[in-house]
Amino acid sequence: MPKANTDGEAGARPQETCAGFVALIGAPNVGKSTLVNALVGAKVTIVSPKVQTTRSLVRGIAMEGGSQIVLVDTPGIFAPKRRLDRAMVTKAWSGAHDADLVCVLIDAKRGLDDETEALLGKLADVAQPKVLVINKVDIVDKPKLLALAEQANKIGKFDATFMVAALSSYGVPDLRAYLAAHVPRGPWLYPEDQISDAPAQSLSTEITREKLFHKLHQELPYQLTVEVEQWKELRGGALRIEQTIYVERESQRKIVLGEGGQMIKYIGAAARKELSELLERDVHLFLFVKVREGWGDDPERYREMGLEFPKE
Repeated sequence: MPKANTDGEAGARPQETCAGFVALIGAPNVGKSTLVNALVGAKVTIVSPKVQTTRSLVRGIAMEGGSQIVLVDTPGIFAPKRRLDRAMVTKAWSGAHDADLVCVLIDAKRGLDDETEALLGKLADVAQPKVLVINKVDIVDKPKLLALAEQANKIGKFDATFMVAALSSYGVPDLRAYLAAHVPRGPWLYPEDQISDAPAQSLSTEITREKLFHKLHQELPYQLTVEVEQWKELRGGALRIEQTIYVERESQRKIVLGEGGQMIKYIGAAARKELSELLERDVHLFLFVKVREGWGDDPERYREMGLEFPKE
């Protein structure tokens, strides 16, 4: 933890500090993960055009003056159909109820579709202060944005509204300043140079999963998971990582491997490059693909992802 403040000490922490949890909720693909990364100023959660990339509550940590903002990137909220869907939506709402502030993201281009209206209608059950964040405003005309903000505020009763373009960080500094001013007073919850509470091993599996999303798109088996089998420090500071990608059927395994194993080689190379940059060391990454039938109905797999297993 950071050292306590000492009067007169060079570079000392301000006497008054603030810290709190801010949950980002919204329909799938509204840009929650991109906004978390923009607020932190570094990549702490994976980004993909495929819905439901985020499965559990991923925390990024942003500093603004004497305030520490712990950002909770939740799974997208939608009408669940499968057991994994239900577990992720339950996790998203629990993140909102447990936070100090809630940011509700809306895709400016999508507007108030059925999913978004259903989400806004449930906000009355969330007691925490709520902020409306309209994302992707750079691709929508201003009159439409103003109308959207007015409609959403009538339903959601927000304390503040922000227009942002998370991908380019437009409007993000203003949002970060607002959050910093509204988190509770108190000691910092993490060291000031820490940007995420996700363990390195967990982040490594998320990066591999991101590369799978980016490369396979619609071919990607929805219910796959990545697990670390070995994490070994080598001489000279290098790291050997062995990961297994689990799918439910042999046909899915063939998709991930690709013809002649070319797909898994490409994914491994892309993940290895990003991990080396992130960990600032040489990484030797080895990927394996195995079939684990019915893993989507295995309670142990849900616990590993930080999700509660729905009984029905």
